[in-house]
Amino acid sequence: MAQWEELLRLNLLQGQLSNLYETKFPRHIRHCLCFFIEGQDWDSIAVDENKARACFKNLLMHLEHRSVQESNILQGPDFPGMSDYLVKHFQDKPLHLAMILSECLQEERKVLALASQKQDCGISAVEEKWKVLDNRVHDLQRQTLEIKKETKSLEVLYENYDYIEKSWQSKAEQCVGLAHATVRERCLQQASFIIQTKQMVLVDIWKILQQADQIVAVLTDVEVPEWKRRQQMACIGGPVDTSLDHLQKWFTAVAEVLIQVRQLLQKLEDQNKKYNSHDASSPPADTETFALSLLTKLLENALVVEKQPIMSSIPQRPLILKTGVRFTATVRFLANLPEFKCLLKVKPVFDKGVEETMIMNCFRQFDFNRDNSKVMDVDSPNEGLVAEFAHMSLKENKARTKGSSEIHLGVIEELHFIKFLTRFRYAGVNCDIEACSLPVVVISSTAQIPAAWASVMWYNLLSTSEPRNLLLFVDPPPLTWQQLSQVLSWQFLSVGQRELDENQLLMLREKIVDNPDGLVHWSKFKNDSTWIWIDGILDLIKRHLADFWRDGYIMGFVSRKTTQVLLQEKQSGTFLLRFSESIKDGAITFSWVEHTNGESRVHAVEPYTKRDLLALSLPDIIYLYSMREQGNRTRNPLCYLYPDIQRDAAFGRYYSAEKLAPKKDVTGYIDRKLVPFSVYPTPPSSPPQNMEVDWDNCAENDQLFQDLFSDLLDLPGSPLILMSPPPTQVNLPGHSSPFCGSADVGHMI
Repeated sequence: MAQWEELLRLNLLQGQLSNLYETKFPRHIRHCLCFFIEGQDWDSIAVDENKARACFKNLLMHLEHRSVQESNILQGPDFPGMSDYLVKHFQDKPLHLAMILSECLQEERKVLALASQKQDCGISAVEEKWKVLDNRVHDLQRQTLEIKKETKSLEVLYENYDYIEKSWQSKAEQCVGLAHATVRERCLQQASFIIQTKQMVLVDIWKILQQADQIVAVLTDVEVPEWKRRQQMACIGGPVDTSLDHLQKWFTAVAEVLIQVRQLLQKLEDQNKKYNSHDASSPPADTETFALSLLTKLLENALVVEKQPIMSSIPQRPLILKTGVRFTATVRFLANLPEFKCLLKVKPVFDKGVEETMIMNCFRQFDFNRDNSKVMDVDSPNEGLVAEFAHMSLKENKARTKGSSEIHLGVIEELHFIKFLTRFRYAGVNCDIEACSLPVVVISSTAQIPAAWASVMWYNLLSTSEPRNLLLFVDPPPLTWQQLSQVLSWQFLSVGQRELDENQLLMLREKIVDNPDGLVHWSKFKNDSTWIWIDGILDLIKRHLADFWRDGYIMGFVSRKTTQVLLQEKQSGTFLLRFSESIKDGAITFSWVEHTNGESRVHAVEPYTKRDLLALSLPDIIYLYSMREQGNRTRNPLCYLYPDIQRDAAFGRYYSAEKLAPKKDVTGYIDRKLVPFSVYPTPPSSPPQNMEVDWDNCAENDQLFQDLFSDLLDLPGSPLILMSPPPTQVNLPGHSSPFCGSADVGHMI
């Protein structure tokens, strides 16, 4: 099970592996029997006929045992159906079954190994770099500890020398035969040794500062910018690590070293004053200056925006703010030393020092509704020095009137930012520190959220360095399809824990990219309804379909023409789930195939909207859905989820038992249920070969049809039908009712 679970977790059941389970062995059987299948040595069984027959017999016995065990489970897996399939296809050739399973498991292991190798390569490179930096910081700490010991021993030497120097004359008189010159010589030797020791300490301190200089440069010029770039990607859905643990550890350690070095330099200077030592071994002024400059540079880069501004109503879409609505942000000071606790008071300011705003008076002006200053304190769970701003909100300052400008940007193209300011004063260090948020888009209506999110994605894909270009949308560069497809895929990962596959991206590419160079221009993307349609589907997944999208049960982005091709060769009752292309707010439909009298028909039910799914979940709709045929006989035409997963094996665990089980009559009323069904259509005569009838584009005719015949039929309409052969797609007028609630009949229709 571990191997199968890992494949599902990493969404690796695609490509060659998916093709294996579509053509050679049913995926739902592999899923339900994963423990048994992974517990056998199919490689050795595949070359031994006797072993293959014995294993096949054990497999059937296992299925029978599971069937008895789980017979009382509502809508559990169809073990008898699995057994019938295996007997039909492999009873006479169990060796062939063993060869197929051996091939499938080998391919699974290859796919997992390749995925692991790719992941390890990326992780190992970063981990190796961090390991090197860890070692350098530890070495810096070790050397500083040694210098502290040498400085302490130097203090002892100074005390001894001072004692000898002040008492050498009396010592010389007491020591009979001891020459005056001899005592003087020993004092000079002691002084010389002290000077040499002090010079060695100063040389070691300088080496420490040089190493610290290199580490500070790596932290401030490499590691922090890389973390900020990762945070940018995380803000737009990228699956990246934005933990600050490593950075905080390094900043804290180096800050502590530099503070200790400055203390040691001060101690050496104090020793010189105390013992009247003004020799060449005195700490040079440039050493202290060097140490101070390094500490200042480190601290000026230690303040970061840990959590970018975000409204609680849209937690997966940071950097979009609405006037008058509360939003939050968090800043962290990476040099987390005990003496810094409650030392820093941070004040957020909006658009402070924005030259673009001063130059372009067409920008709107905003202010905070209140003073949001916070003192940085230790965050207990993470032991970080943070300030959380949980009650910020904006108001537009209309007193500052706009000026005229030839450049006009829309609301969603105006970029603003929040600066977090503080002043550091400690141990002789006096500096102003600031951290800046990523650019935010300020809206005035929730209807602007999709368009504003498009701006956020566009900006953060293109702008990768500081200072931030707030005028990017004056002349926005285009995105390559590779860039845009990646961020679109991240949106689905964010709401449904599964990215888009190559086929799904290909369909979106056909809708979005219309030029040969493969570039997507902002002017087209922001005005195209395709993004609004995608955003509606994202909201649909987040609200109603997250589990099924994560499990890979929703094919989603597949055209009606492709749907027909995919289903034609499948057994009757095979269905797939796809998103409606005509409903911009997001809707899902299912299409299924039926083979009768040598003719293949692909049906598509009217899409289910968010409102429909509020009344009845998608798994319950699939379970309860039925077709009403002549004589009022009903049946559920949905049997196998594409390619060949038994319907209940896929959705059984999501069925609402309380909705499916009969209710006890405690009120005197007859029970009723919401039941989705359609009337089985009567096939029309085939249209000419070159004719296309697309009722999705004939909404007026469709409405007229309903108005004329709904009273006569007193029933919901019929599903869309795709006839094959001939290969012409025909969409019939009318549509299935999402639900039919029967109040006067006490059973499901």
